[in-house]
Amino acid sequence: MSASVLTAVAWPYANGPRHIGHVSGFGVPSDVFSRYQRMAGNQVLMVSGTDEHGTPISVQAENEGLTTRQLADKYNRVITEDLQGLGLSYDLFTRTTTGNHYKVVQDLFLALHRNGYVLPKTTTGAISPSTGRTLPDRYIEGTCPICGYDGARGDQCDNCGNQLDPAELRNPVSRINGEKPEFVETEHLFLDLPSFTESLGKWLSTRDGWRPNVLKFAQNLVEDMRPRAISRDLDWGVPIPLDGWRDQPMKRFYVWFDAVIGYLSASVEWARRTGDPDAWKKWWTDPSAQGYYFMGKDNITFHAQIWPTLLMGHNGQGDKGGTTGPFGELNLPGEVVSSEFLTMSGSKFSTSRGTVIYVRDFLREFGPDTLRYFISVAGPENQDTDFTWDEFVRRTNFELANEWGNLVNRSISMAAKNNGAVPAPTAPAPADEELKAQARAAFDTVGAHLRSSRFKLASQEAMRVVSAANKYLSDQEPWKLKEDPDRRDAVLHTALQVVSDANTLLTPFLPHSAQKVHELLGGTGVWAAQPEIREVDDLDEPSMSYPVLMGEYAAEQAKWESADIEVGRPLDKPKPLFAKLDAELGETGPEWAPIQPS
Repeated sequence: MSASVLTAVAWPYANGPRHIGHVSGFGVPSDVFSRYQRMAGNQVLMVSGTDEHGTPISVQAENEGLTTRQLADKYNRVITEDLQGLGLSYDLFTRTTTGNHYKVVQDLFLALHRNGYVLPKTTTGAISPSTGRTLPDRYIEGTCPICGYDGARGDQCDNCGNQLDPAELRNPVSRINGEKPEFVETEHLFLDLPSFTESLGKWLSTRDGWRPNVLKFAQNLVEDMRPRAISRDLDWGVPIPLDGWRDQPMKRFYVWFDAVIGYLSASVEWARRTGDPDAWKKWWTDPSAQGYYFMGKDNITFHAQIWPTLLMGHNGQGDKGGTTGPFGELNLPGEVVSSEFLTMSGSKFSTSRGTVIYVRDFLREFGPDTLRYFISVAGPENQDTDFTWDEFVRRTNFELANEWGNLVNRSISMAAKNNGAVPAPTAPAPADEELKAQARAAFDTVGAHLRSSRFKLASQEAMRVVSAANKYLSDQEPWKLKEDPDRRDAVLHTALQVVSDANTLLTPFLPHSAQKVHELLGGTGVWAAQPEIREVDDLDEPSMSYPVLMGEYAAEQAKWESADIEVGRPLDKPKPLFAKLDAELGETGPEWAPIQPS
């Protein structure tokens, strides 16, 4: 029986193009997972979009001479195009500046407010002395008062993980211009996190299957929860639907609050666009559905602490109790799948510091599957991982080109030359059955790893089948069997069968080349469906239109099983699947890739 699987993917911020460090955390892992789940017969809803509110958008818009809306439109399209090029199979990739998103955010907030989990509070806010503009907490840096880390942000310290207030930082400065901020009194709304201490702690104690780093981090947060501001003094964001607040042009929801609710709003928008407005409930209110949230480790706080408390508050399940909100009893996250950082030259990818490789540049030069494979097999799944051009070249040349590409090429080439079609296994031998059995067994092994989001182990096990098939061909030497065509045909049939199985095993990782292998084996139609960019009108603001990612994934043929290859299917001489990269690239990188100076 198929299961309902929600893949909730972190929302990329729309103040510039995304780099490969971003997609190593939220993009590729979530798509590999979703493609496997669809192939396994489950009903997947994969949603996200661009995060477009907050002061950083306004600052970047000013830098580029654009309005905030123009800047959001610009980078929403850039990011949408890049993620489409990478092959991320969203059911809906949307944005947070839609009328639908505004309404869902406001409705969920009102449920929290009715249940007593929102508190008004007078606090201090940071202002830029030179511009008078409010500075968001994340745009203030200083020394952490708890651990002494130099470079802590005004909302939290990435070193010790503690929630902070910018006024608590020692030697605070603005990240925009380096000046010391002024702190003034202002009234804001706060999420009453202490009122979830018992309920969140109890829920986290049941999360046995989570990655240890995520669970430990989240449990540490419960030990010292304080009220957290959910509103800010700025004019670019979702309006606050309360008397005394809705008409204040400089009071809006804090960007982190509205963005995390985007998982729900995107699901609602997807349902509305499919013509069944209630379809989203299958993934959100059915207790048997499972939700998996993908992001980098700097987002653990929002997904393992904040988002569960918002859902509990809406459901009336916090320490204060309450009534269920307008969306019904919403499911809490099934698992928070957090990746570590992909670094370069030992430092985090950073546009401002010149340590960056943009997704668009990478795709133009090398295509999507080489990047997808590198992230899957060598990415920051469990620990920070340094990207080097040398390792990228090695993986591409020796694993994709020499191992997988060579297996595909020589198996199909020999069969096309000798038979012109898939030959019949007229003289089988024990070695044939051993290899085919190994390939069939890999479906259980690789599938188990993918269900647990262990992408490195999954990709390694799939490539183990490829290596075994290459050894089999070298041992059997079908090119020397001209005098024994029956045995030659049995060997080639076996090789083609395992190529077919290995292609299925690698499809979640390499969907673009998997489609090519399907066609090289004589297949027709869509094997691995790709996302489409569709221009749509806003459902609630007809004057607004924007691009979204959607796709017809139910039409793809790829299924998570070994399927007997069809004898007699015509074959043609194949073209190389992967081009080998120049070894010198590993030493210097391409000219367009800025590398941090040593």
